[in-house]
Amino acid sequence: MSSVSQSISENNSIVHPEYFFIIGLSGIPYSTYYYIFLFFIYIISVIENSVVLFIIVVDRNLHSPKYIGVFYLALADFGETNALIPNMMKIFVFDSQYISYNACLANMFFVHFFSTMQSLTLVVLAYDRFIAICLPLRYHAIVNNTVMSVVFVGLWAFNGGLVAFVVSSITRLSFCKSNAVPSYYCDHGPVFRLACNDVSISAFMAKLCTALYVVAPLIFIVLSYLGIFLALSKITTWEGRLKALKTCVSHLLLVGSFFLPIICIYTAAFMVSLTPNARVISTSLAYAVPPMLNPIIYVLNTSEIKDLIKKYLKKRSIQIESV
Repeated sequence: MSSVSQSISENNSIVHPEYFFIIGLSGIPYSTYYYIFLFFIYIISVIENSVVLFIIVVDRNLHSPKYIGVFYLALADFGETNALIPNMMKIFVFDSQYISYNACLANMFFVHFFSTMQSLTLVVLAYDRFIAICLPLRYHAIVNNTVMSVVFVGLWAFNGGLVAFVVSSITRLSFCKSNAVPSYYCDHGPVFRLACNDVSISAFMAKLCTALYVVAPLIFIVLSYLGIFLALSKITTWEGRLKALKTCVSHLLLVGSFFLPIICIYTAAFMVSLTPNARVISTSLAYAVPPMLNPIIYVLNTSEIKDLIKKYLKKRSIQIESV
């Protein structure tokens, strides 16, 4: 696939391929089993996040600012896994590695939109924890259901517009050399680097998105927890400190599961040149695993959800025994 042999459309010297060819893992025997492994992760993620979304919707006790954030995180997890893994299965397991130009842009938009929403949601949850611990008496005045709903609607609208602009910048590029994408989906970076005209806008937007969705969120979260730890140090008893810190455990685990793989990938890419296969495996796991882990973290570290599930299971067991 070294040249664009498919039909092309030209508009003012801009050449668009009719199809892109998604390379995925190359030269690895039995690579299909890896994609099947990701599909099992996908099934678990969809079930878990669906349960979390359902529980938060139906239980009025969970209609609070914190759980509004958890709801939107689960929604982003649900969207990201559905945008990424089923398409991977279609491409690699069913040997359909060609994807139309417009379908490629749509795939790029939805994967990046939902994955970046995960990052922004973690920032909002960090803000929620900061206000709850550092300004507990003003918490309900500053952070309430209305404020959280408005914040998330604004973030989703802003993020949708920015990601749409990033994706639309691809339409300005001309692909006259190759249409083979060295990734496992229509990833923005590998796609725009195939262009044979000026890619400065796309390259700038890629750096801007890294700053907005990786660097800035990490800085904000670190500063939030510095403030939290400073507030905890003013609590006189260790019991009080641990009780307050316990409310942050779930969020810290969420931050770790999302950002640590990204940091490791960036660090590895900076120190050594990652092979295409290593990049595919590392980034696909970084995308697929956190949405599966996040609902488990909610359940294991959230007494409200654990109690609700226990009540439901107890109720079901009583109904079964009475039959």
